[in-house]
Amino acid sequence: MFNGSSITQFLLLAFSDRRELQLLHFWLFLGIYLAALLGNGLIITTIACDHHLHTPMYFFILNLSLLDLGSISTILPKSMANSLWDTRAISYPGCAAQLFLFAFLMTAEYYLLTVMAYDRYVAICKPLHYGTLVGSRACVHMAAAAWGTGFLNVLLHTANTFSLPLCQGNVLDQFFCEIPHILKLSCSHSYLREVWLIVVSICLAFGCFVFIVVSYVQIFRAVLRIPSEQGRHKAFSTCLPHLAVVSLFISTVMFAYLKPPSLSSPSLDLVVSVLYSVVPPAVNPLIYSMRNQELKDALRKVYEYTFFRH
Repeated sequence: MFNGSSITQFLLLAFSDRRELQLLHFWLFLGIYLAALLGNGLIITTIACDHHLHTPMYFFILNLSLLDLGSISTILPKSMANSLWDTRAISYPGCAAQLFLFAFLMTAEYYLLTVMAYDRYVAICKPLHYGTLVGSRACVHMAAAAWGTGFLNVLLHTANTFSLPLCQGNVLDQFFCEIPHILKLSCSHSYLREVWLIVVSICLAFGCFVFIVVSYVQIFRAVLRIPSEQGRHKAFSTCLPHLAVVSLFISTVMFAYLKPPSLSSPSLDLVVSVLYSVVPPAVNPLIYSMRNQELKDALRKVYEYTFFRH
C-alpha cells in the first residue's frame, strides 16, 4: 500500500529501454516540436502584423495557435529531457502543473473550435448579420469564455484528482501526466468522487459536439444553394480547414478514450496518445496555411520582408 502523501514523484512511461531508441525518440520529438513552434509562431506573427487579417476568423485562428503552442510545450520538453537523460521521473508538483496546463489548454481548444464553428455558421448562413453577431467585442467575449470555461473546468478536476489518496504506486502508463492515469493509482472507490465532475464535462463536450455538427449541416446546406461554382469554392475554402482541424482533434481523442479494451495494448495506447496530444498542434498550422489563400499570401509577405528586405 502506498500513502499518497508520501509520494514525491511519479514515473512516466518510457518509450523504450534501449538507449538508441531513446535518442531516436528525442530527435523525433524535437523535430515535431520545432515544426509546431515554427508553424504556430509564423501564424501568430503574421496575423498580428497584417492588418488585413484583423478579422474574427483570424482572431480565433490566432487563439488556436496560442493554445496549440501552449499544449505541446507543456508535455514535449519534459518527455524529450527524460529520453535524453535516461530517466522517467517527474516531481509531484511538476506532474500536477503539467496535468493542469495540458488539460486546460486542450479543453479551451475544444471550446474555441466550437466558437469557430459558430463564426463560420454566421459568416455563411447569416452574412448580412455577421458584423452585428460577431463583432470585435463579441469575439473577445467568446474567446474569453472558451479560455475561462476550460480553466474553471480543469481547475476543479485537478484539485479533485490530486486530493484523492493514492494506493497503487506512482508508475503512470502514459508519457505525460493525465487525469485518467492518476485516477488508476487512487485507492479503490475513492475515484468515484471524480465521477460527477467527469459526467458534467462529458455533457458539456457532447453539447459542443452536437452544436458543431448542427452548424456544419446548416453550412453545407447554405453552400450547396450558392449558384456559382466560384462562390461555393470560396465558401468551402473558409470552412474546410476548420472542419479538418475539428475532425482531427475529435477523432483522435474519441479513439483514445472510447476504443474497446480488446484493442488496448501498451504500444497502441502510446501511439494513440501521441496522435491526440502531439500531432494536432504540429499539423494545425499546415492545415490552415495550405487551404487559406489569404493566410498563404500574408505568410509569403512576412517571409519576403524578413529575408529579402534591403
